[in-house]
Amino acid sequence: MKFSAEKICWLILALGLSFTIADAQSRRSVTGTMDTDGTILSVVASRTGDVKDPIKTENLYLYENGIEQKIKNFSFDPSPAKIVMLVDNSQTVRADLDVLKQATMEFAYEIFDGDQLFIVGYDEKPEIVQEWTDDAKKIEASLATFRKKGNAFLFDSLSATVSEILFPLMPGTRKTAVVLISDGLDRGSKTSFDKILGELQNQNIVVYALQIPDRTGGAFRRNQPKAGEVITQLTEGTGGKIFPIEEAKTAAKFICDELKKNRYLLSYLPTNLSSYDARRVFLIADEGISIRTKNAQPPNVK
Repeated sequence: MKFSAEKICWLILALGLSFTIADAQSRRSVTGTMDTDGTILSVVASRTGDVKDPIKTENLYLYENGIEQKIKNFSFDPSPAKIVMLVDNSQTVRADLDVLKQATMEFAYEIFDGDQLFIVGYDEKPEIVQEWTDDAKKIEASLATFRKKGNAFLFDSLSATVSEILFPLMPGTRKTAVVLISDGLDRGSKTSFDKILGELQNQNIVVYALQIPDRTGGAFRRNQPKAGEVITQLTEGTGGKIFPIEEAKTAAKFICDELKKNRYLLSYLPTNLSSYDARRVFLIADEGISIRTKNAQPPNVK
């Protein structure tokens, strides 16, 4: 197998972590987010060159806390996507209503047959703007309810999105995503950032972001990351990507194409690890393959 210099460096780092934590880890079986196929990861993968060969299990290398895991299966996911648009409607967000509406509408133009959108606007509570649909005219009409008022309770709104909109679709629906239109500011949620990130990772929900300029100017936030870091950690932690809101049209095409053409399911049976501890996930591939997935499995604690 061939690795780039960058991947070799990351591999060394991942393996190095195992020496500091392996002795402390239990050999109890992992239950976590497992089904009959084992633990499932949602993965984005594509060839970066002109090679058209399919990506196979033997092209991939998976580690949890620096310990290599045996990949059981890796298969393309042809199912339609369920995408929640979660849009910041708080008073001080640095985007006017027309910008928020247009950014949301770009996805109505780009989704594929079978894909559906669910639109939620949030300030101090999340409110349904449009339930599941692929009808662009319905979506456009519904966006008249966008407004700007109150504070941004982002983490509570994400938690409600997971528990009330996406979780009821599972396990039958695996291709789920949240497109967050926000600057990442949370001002008042009862849900902690770590808790909502863990919920998203546990359910394999990918977060993409159309990032609005930070209204706080990068100000420090007590007991949670800065607004910009919230966006970074949500996307990197779940295997998503960030786009500036000014590039909403490009972002919509990229995201919808990626979900349609490059989404895979990877299954494995974790070994030598405890499901009661957070486990860092590190997935790499042979040279010429681009790959992304979430960067952690949260603890299996109810």
